[in-house]
Amino acid sequence: MLSKSLIALTLAVDSAFGFPWVGNQPGIDSSLLRKQYIKRQQPSQDSCPFNPNHKGAAKFNSRYPYNGAQNGLPGKGKGGYQVPAPGDTAHEFVPPDYSRDIRGPCPGLNAAANHNFLSHDGIVTFNELVDAQQNVYNVGYDLAVLLAVLGLTTTDGDPVTMKLSIGCDATSRTSAVPLLTGSEPGLNGHNKFEADTSLTRNDYFSANGDNYRMNATLFGMMQDTCKGDFNREHLALYRYQRYQQSLRENTSAPFCFYAVFPRGVPERSELMLLIITTLPSKLKSLILGPTENFYFGPFSLLLFGASSFLYELFPNGNHNYAPDLETISSFFGASQESDGSFTFNGQERIPPNWTNRVSPYTNTDVSTEILAQYLLHPVQFGGNTGDGQFNAIDGPNGIAKGNLTATDPNAVLCFLYQLSTERIPSGLNGILTPTVEAVNLAVKKLGPFADNLGCPLPLT
Repeated sequence: MLSKSLIALTLAVDSAFGFPWVGNQPGIDSSLLRKQYIKRQQPSQDSCPFNPNHKGAAKFNSRYPYNGAQNGLPGKGKGGYQVPAPGDTAHEFVPPDYSRDIRGPCPGLNAAANHNFLSHDGIVTFNELVDAQQNVYNVGYDLAVLLAVLGLTTTDGDPVTMKLSIGCDATSRTSAVPLLTGSEPGLNGHNKFEADTSLTRNDYFSANGDNYRMNATLFGMMQDTCKGDFNREHLALYRYQRYQQSLRENTSAPFCFYAVFPRGVPERSELMLLIITTLPSKLKSLILGPTENFYFGPFSLLLFGASSFLYELFPNGNHNYAPDLETISSFFGASQESDGSFTFNGQERIPPNWTNRVSPYTNTDVSTEILAQYLLHPVQFGGNTGDGQFNAIDGPNGIAKGNLTATDPNAVLCFLYQLSTERIPSGLNGILTPTVEAVNLAVKKLGPFADNLGCPLPLT
């Protein structure tokens, strides 16, 4: 049996990783823990799939022009066509090899990569992102650029090479000089594009860091709420339900507790009793009580935009553009079993005979949907502290005392522009400060759109 002192020491150190404020407690040298805690937030790139034969997205073919978008430039902005086009073998579905191909938390990007509209290995470029959004989903050029910029600047893609992993940390392949840039964790990076309360992905801390694979149980919960109609009202309600669920589940201690005592260990109850009887009350609350894992910050506003894709971008013209279960299941790689439950089949794909939306989905459209969903079931921005209290956040401009103060779509859109150019809270104890290169990229790419709305952008 482990000695009491060893258990207490091990647990105290590991708790510091799951609960950052532990580093401020008497007797704990936070300088020894800071680097380890930061590393713990993201999976090592050593575990990230690697394909030595990077090919890039399928080349533009004038026989199958789709929206005509290429080289990161505007397309025609006219949809209503079939994707993939009949006869276009270059964009036929090719299932991913998960030992070599990166996939992440965004079903729309995963499906685009599985059809080679993006690099099949999951290492994509800014131009690929802008082109694929337009050609596949008829996303407006303005929104395609905004999402690509946010991907590169807020999820630690590389604003110099203009490369991004759509999933895990692939710094050696996205960065020109990894020693200088440090880790570039891609779309899996926690509290950026990926955040607590995702529709079908686990929260980072409640799933031991697995915040990117599709959780079929969550998909089933979404279906239970939407009942085969994934519209604005149903998804707004489900977003609220996921917020409440995340708030509950992140006030327990599975992440740090099971790091020391893995699930299935027969002596677990005895060890738990030992912990309860030997640890100081402060550490007891860390293990058995509320934690500060839950965080719903400014970047979480993007989650409302992402959920709008289910009823704005995914519906099939051949299904009268209804956001039905058959269509949504295909994009999410969800298969329904005979008992009504769902499993992940590993094949996120564009449905057969799928026709995309007719009009482009623009910045104004997505900001309108973000605001509409939020106002149906408002929630507070902030997170849990170590004693279980919820702390609302103030700022950036657009959030006050935990509430969204932007009251019209243009104000929401200006708020989204801020995310790529300003110091934004990425946790109750952390600030995400964009690099000079990231701000330069954002101003260059987003400046014309922001100017038209009167949104302030920093000078460079």
